[in-house]
Amino acid sequence: MKLDIVAFGAHPDDVELGCAGTILKEISLGKKVGIVDLTRGELGTRGSAEIRHQEATAAAEILGVAVRENLDMRDGFFLNDEQHQLEVIKMIRKYKPEIVLCNAIDDRHIDHAKGSKLVSDACFLSGLVRIETEIDGVKQEAWRPKLVYHYIQWKNIEPDFVVDITGFTDTKIKSILAYGSQFYDPNSKEPESPISSKNFLESLNYRSRDLGRLAGVDHAEGFTVERYLAVNSLADLM
Repeated sequence: MKLDIVAFGAHPDDVELGCAGTILKEISLGKKVGIVDLTRGELGTRGSAEIRHQEATAAAEILGVAVRENLDMRDGFFLNDEQHQLEVIKMIRKYKPEIVLCNAIDDRHIDHAKGSKLVSDACFLSGLVRIETEIDGVKQEAWRPKLVYHYIQWKNIEPDFVVDITGFTDTKIKSILAYGSQFYDPNSKEPESPISSKNFLESLNYRSRDLGRLAGVDHAEGFTVERYLAVNSLADLM
């Protein structure tokens, strides 16, 4: 299956929190989008890997993505090494995306920056023909995405550009709330975590509103880039 965009996340819910609005908008424009989670989020304070799997499946249905896969890397302990790079390369070559979205370049959770660099490095390596990979005994062809963008997570990283997600925020929040075990629930008996507070849930709305305000729209999501964006003319920026 050829996809236009593949969004990678170190944990289930990373993609929803960081770029669900952008995914929804791109799908509405006819793009085929998939999600690849690196881990099961088994070290999460609340819920379990099994519950997280059910929640990720529900969130994927809400977003309407074409496919969602999990690479079963160890939460907290995966590395940016050859073994893990090859697993990501297989996904890139399998779906041949033009654009890859991945974790924030720096963040509170160590897996986010690790996942960011792992996927970024794998995107480059995936284009080298001398690196051989196969799935189900079938040799894969080299493929390098044209663009790699990093979404923003816990830290307020200054974006290089923003995407207008006006009209898609309600469904974005719905996809996030599919992870009922992780976020604010006044009736929950589970331990508190940095993302289980009411303040965190509310921050998702006021961050998108603030980025939108700065860009002259109602809601926006921010991204950082690895290289300059080129446009044909100034009219492309209008």
